[in-house]
Amino acid sequence: MVVVMLIAFVAAFLASVAATFVVRGWARGRGFVDRPGGHKGHARPIALGGGIAITACICLPLVAVTLLAHFAARSGGFDWLPQIFTTHQEGIAAKLPEVMAIVAGALVLHILGLVDDVKALGFLPKLVVQFGVAVVVVWVFGIRAGEALGATASITLTVLWIVLITNAFNFLDNMDGLSAGVAAITGAIFAASALRSGQVFVPALAFIFVGTLVGFLVFNTWPASIFMGDAGSMVVGYFMAVLTVLTTYYNPEQDLQPTGVLVPLAVLAVPLYDVVSVCWHRIRAGDSPFRGDHRHFSHRLAQKGMSPPAAVRTIYLATAATGLSAILLPQADRIGAVIAFAQCLCIVLIIAVLEHAGRVK
Repeated sequence: MVVVMLIAFVAAFLASVAATFVVRGWARGRGFVDRPGGHKGHARPIALGGGIAITACICLPLVAVTLLAHFAARSGGFDWLPQIFTTHQEGIAAKLPEVMAIVAGALVLHILGLVDDVKALGFLPKLVVQFGVAVVVVWVFGIRAGEALGATASITLTVLWIVLITNAFNFLDNMDGLSAGVAAITGAIFAASALRSGQVFVPALAFIFVGTLVGFLVFNTWPASIFMGDAGSMVVGYFMAVLTVLTTYYNPEQDLQPTGVLVPLAVLAVPLYDVVSVCWHRIRAGDSPFRGDHRHFSHRLAQKGMSPPAAVRTIYLATAATGLSAILLPQADRIGAVIAFAQCLCIVLIIAVLEHAGRVK
């Protein structure tokens, strides 16, 4: 199983490096670039289109593998397929409607992002489409969390969660390598959590997701030569939300405790802190919470003397610190879970206290 996941990661990484390189050249040639000005921090035009490479490298292999399993299951199997695949082909094939729904949702958000990258749409049209995609995926195709709460509560909470995380990673895309790096770290943690719960499809998807992002980071770390744009950041946030929903956290038969439901909150504590704190700062200043500015967590670190790369690395470390212990939550007893989650909250509170203490009065 580990070998299969490693292959998924390496293949996605290599495909992402190649695709990002090609898209970068195409974007530069077509003038599809993000120009400096306004709240943007770069001083020269930077190629857009990284979201095209990211979306293609996640969606195409996901669809290809699921369709292969579907046709193999219908025909009784293909002799040339490895045993690890044939062992799970029935289960993978059964997920075809779910996979097609997830990919369709990603493509809608990707197209929306491309339009926004060319001509800013404003927050309202994007929010409407995001809710539309989430409702279809959750209500129509049953991709939801918290089903023990009842259908209405489960659907409502999952839709809100998908929209929240989609925007959290969209908000994080404000410094070179930040959104993709944080998503890669959290995606790897969810992959480990899904593997510990005995899942196959979810960790495979997670490793494709992480490999794609690491490949993109080859060109997106400071100083970035290509940006993912909204066409990438919304897709990244959407897939992250879907991963959290699909991962199994509680299963008495596998000795996974109810406290496992805290895993997404712990792993995504830093992105959630960023989106909540930046909206709070904007509202206090009398601005729209969706208006771009330099009030993000990363910008606040830079304003206190950190270089942009140092601010990004600090957020990487904070994300890893809150997320790594979360892997143990599904197997922990209540006391252990409380301690692990309290540690996560303490890290977030330390960040908030340090930010407050560093302000000039």
